Amino acid sequence: MVRIDELDLPELSLDAFASSGEGYHDQLAALSEHRFARIDPLGYVVLDRGAVDAVLRSRGARMPALQILELQGVTDGPVHRYLSGNLLNLDGDEHRHRRRLVSSALSPARAQALRPTMRAHVEQLFSTIADAGQGEFVSAVAKPYPARMIAEIVGAPLDDAERLGEWAYWIQGALDPIKLGTQLEEIHAAADGFDAYVKRLLAGPPDAASGLVGDLLPVVDAGELTRDQAASLIGAVLIGGVDTTQAQLAHTVRLLAQHPDQWARLVAEPDLVPQAVEEALRFEPITPFTARLVTDDLTHDEVTIPAGTLLVACIATANRDPVLVAEPHRFDITADRGGVASMTFGAGPHFCIGHALARAELEEALHVLVDRVGTLTLTGEPRHDTPSGVYGLLELPIRVTLR
Repeated sequence: MVRIDELDLPELSLDAFASSGEGYHDQLAALSEHRFARIDPLGYVVLDRGAVDAVLRSRGARMPALQILELQGVTDGPVHRYLSGNLLNLDGDEHRHRRRLVSSALSPARAQALRPTMRAHVEQLFSTIADAGQGEFVSAVAKPYPARMIAEIVGAPLDDAERLGEWAYWIQGALDPIKLGTQLEEIHAAADGFDAYVKRLLAGPPDAASGLVGDLLPVVDAGELTRDQAASLIGAVLIGGVDTTQAQLAHTVRLLAQHPDQWARLVAEPDLVPQAVEEALRFEPITPFTARLVTDDLTHDEVTIPAGTLLVACIATANRDPVLVAEPHRFDITADRGGVASMTFGAGPHFCIGHALARAELEEALHVLVDRVGTLTLTGEPRHDTPSGVYGLLELPIRVTLR
């Protein structure tokens, strides 16, 4: 048995959290033969699939969102209050109890029932690009679409979807060390605005409430949750279901546009849509890094990680582990991946509760595109966000020819 701090480990530069595109994939690929890498002054990056899975499933490691926030000097204010009651900052019985309160709103059955609504939204949003034959996909479709769906689920007016999407983008920045260090004012403003908005929804007439707001109001009235706690739960659904799906959809369309043979195959065989979604989730996870703080000594494969160690689990390398996945750096929607599921939705206690909704939204968006589009190409370079938080695209200019 050996301690992790006694190992001779490669060094991973902080640049890996700031670069984007193939640059950071190349940097990580060079380290993929290792289980761990050192990243000073943070701690250690966990790289191989087995170690990532063990860390995420461990009951002796917790998400350190609030601790990282405080390490960067944010010890009070709207963002700190928001994360204090967020599902990401809860563990054990309290986490399980509050997670159950929102589970029905995000269940596979609910996602399945919403598929016609999803398709209707995408068809309407995509019509502008279809009519012009080209457009910027992120602002036209990828950004407003999941915001509309979360408005449906939360029970907010659809007219408010755009600002819900804006708030989601900025609040998600509280989990991104780079944005937190450079755009704290915008993040604070979004957390304040969203908190006030949700509390107004919760203060409305109970008989007019719908969606998740309607589900939580009886729990609040029964004294099981405070309005602050209910607002934090709705906030977790907002940031977990808007910015993430937006980013994954944009990358999925980018990958298909950059691989015209794959797009042609998908058009010819629409039944491949679910497999195309799974391959995009594997190949370009929009949460490449997720942190855990070890609270009890953790041992994996003869390596002991002492309590108090900060670990950054690298989903990007876990999804491309060559031990488990053949030709891991090749994007192929027809490849047999041997039943190895991607880790993009995480694992363990904090496995993404909205995974069924996200998959359904991605699939319905692709179905609309496959039904209408013959050729899909890029008209310029995609503009990437940083991978240190939610790794999305800021712009994706495309050209389409209709079928």
